[in-house]
Formats: sequence, C-alpha cells, structure tokens
Amino acid sequence: MTRETRATIYMPLRNEGTEVWRPVQAERCDDGSYRVLGPVPSGEEWVFSPGSVVRCEPHSFQDGKNGLVAAYLSN
Repeated sequence: MTRETRATIYMPLRNEGTEVWRPVQAERCDDGSYRVLGPVPSGEEWVFSPGSVVRCEPHSFQDGKNGLVAAYLSN
C-alpha cells in the first residue's frame, strides 16, 4: 500500500484587509511538515512561497469547516 503524499492545506494571504486563506496543494513530508506546491495565482501574496516547508496547525473556519493552516516554517 502506498501512502498519499499530497494534501490540501490552507495558505494565509497577505494584504487582504481581513483573514483570508487559499486552499493549496502540498506534499506531506515524513516528519509531519508540508512542502508548499504552486504556482501563486496572479494578484495574490502568500505568506509562504511555493517550495517552502511549513508546519500546519488545525483551524476552524467561520463556515464551521476545519482544515490545516500553514502556520510557520519548518526547521
């Protein structure tokens, strides 16, 4: 059995005036971190660029759904 290595995480966006997250594809790493895949859509500024390895935290969104939000760079 192969392990799924792709996942959807939520990327915080900069300069939106309010909290906004973009669902993005990421590659799950063995240590629990995620490598962000791109590209960044035109007109958006992601907090972490494609290729960054990030740690995620669980988040409850206003619509009641839950997801993993890119929170900080992994060491």
